[in-house]
Amino acid sequence: MNDALIAAPEGSRKDWGRPLLGPVDPPFLHVMTYNLKSASGRAPHSWWKRRPLVKAVLENELPSIICTQEGRFRQLLELREDLDGYDWVHLGRGGGSRSEATAIFWDSSRLFPLEYDHLWLSRRPNVIGSRNWGSGTVRMLTWVHLEDRATGRRLYVVDNHFDHRSEKARRKGARILLDTIERFLDPVVVAGDFNCGPDSATYRALTGGGLEDAWETAAERLTPDWATFNRWRAQPTEGPTRMDWILARPSADCAVEVHQVGVNAYTEGDVAPSDHWPVQALLRLEPRRERTSHRGALGSR
Repeated sequence: MNDALIAAPEGSRKDWGRPLLGPVDPPFLHVMTYNLKSASGRAPHSWWKRRPLVKAVLENELPSIICTQEGRFRQLLELREDLDGYDWVHLGRGGGSRSEATAIFWDSSRLFPLEYDHLWLSRRPNVIGSRNWGSGTVRMLTWVHLEDRATGRRLYVVDNHFDHRSEKARRKGARILLDTIERFLDPVVVAGDFNCGPDSATYRALTGGGLEDAWETAAERLTPDWATFNRWRAQPTEGPTRMDWILARPSADCAVEVHQVGVNAYTEGDVAPSDHWPVQALLRLEPRRERTSHRGALGSR
């Protein structure tokens, strides 16, 4: 880790020059979830104006893994141009490059993809563009299975964007998410914009289903409990809208340690890079120690 891993000061971070977490060394992993806000926005929140700010956030932090929401194909291509050495997986929620995506980026020098898939949060999760349960729009999740080149450890990363209108759709989406990860044998990191707060039935379903909120389990919080949906306000505030989460589930043989977590409230000139602040967590996959039997301690004979 670098020496930037220190507690953030109280209040706004817009004039604080150092990264919230910054680049990390193995065996640590730096995970970020970031709703980018679609590039279709108008001034003063147009993508052409916000792109340099998003680039500054990402270049300052250089996460190992970035889970994005709302990005459109060209917007995500530009994001990849601004990120040197990252690979990614993408599929628009309308199929192909159409509409928004839950695209995942990762540091390709550190992580290697083994498999991936996309699912729609509907009664027919494998049908592109499907939606149900009063969902305001098509919603989906993307997952990727990654191997750490440095440690050889593997993990699943699941990126989600739940519905903004229907609580039923969010609860059903949580069920699809839990059913999806049930078969995953390696540790799982779940991230995204869940469009509801920790007091919701959706949150209770996920945390009751074996996932732990990094905000609650972290050894250290680097910022206050800021609302992650900022409504384009440049000053972060504490409130009930912490709707962007990083959750984790260990495997039978590997724990997920959460060392630090925080909300990145970087702004420039009173312009927020997005209408959501990104959430970041410092994780470590720690193999559980196997108990050595008496026979094993004596060796084979």
